[in-house]
Amino acid sequence: MRFALLADIHGNSIALDAVLEDVRSRGGTDGYLFLGDLAAMGPDPIGVLERATSLEGARFVRGNTDRYIVTGERPDWYRRDASHSESDLRRLDLAIATSLAWTQGVVTAAGWYDWLAALPSDLRIELPDGTRLLAVHASHRRDDDPSLRPTASDDELRELLADAGADLVCAGHTHRAMDRRLGPKLRVVNPGSLSNPLPSEPEIRAGYALLDARVDGYTVELHRVDYDHDAFAESLRRVHHPEADRLIGLQRGSEPVR
Repeated sequence: MRFALLADIHGNSIALDAVLEDVRSRGGTDGYLFLGDLAAMGPDPIGVLERATSLEGARFVRGNTDRYIVTGERPDWYRRDASHSESDLRRLDLAIATSLAWTQGVVTAAGWYDWLAALPSDLRIELPDGTRLLAVHASHRRDDDPSLRPTASDDELRELLADAGADLVCAGHTHRAMDRRLGPKLRVVNPGSLSNPLPSEPEIRAGYALLDARVDGYTVELHRVDYDHDAFAESLRRVHHPEADRLIGLQRGSEPVR
């Protein structure tokens, strides 16, 4: 049994295509686990949804931005940052609301709203060796929980996952790849983000993971894939995305993302 783990695609079908081609070049998979944040922010939410759902053995969980598209809720993490001025907050409020509203309109018009609304918050699979896999977007507690981060200590992660009821937790959300063993059985894997890279990374590449599961155990490999950033920028311009300048800035490492 082999799965590809993909998270935080954010409407970037160019990065998704590059990752899917890399998966094929490595022998393919028996299935795909999509860990949420599929459509929002990027220029091609429908292309992402069509490609992902056409894959044999694809399974999905909901991300926080998937929820925002459906419910109209908006994030407020940036309001807890005391360094932001009132003008900063107004700018961020407008940027986030405009981008999510654009995606919601595109998704609704194309008939994908109900599909997004029906996504589960988690997915549980028993691997051939009996390992209990839990797939979530951020954590089993909330789809916007930032706690499963590489800077957390082993003790912090063990405490967070004590009631998760799983041996292998696969999550995204932080956009930071991670593979941490927390004991003889407990392990946390974040495949990294396919899109919206972090400025601290020296190379902007799409991240994903391959999980090989057998009756005698399983292995996880993290992979990074180059893709055409100029084509991504052009696609933003072509669809008149309201936050094109900011998203192109992300690709160039000049804007932070959360």
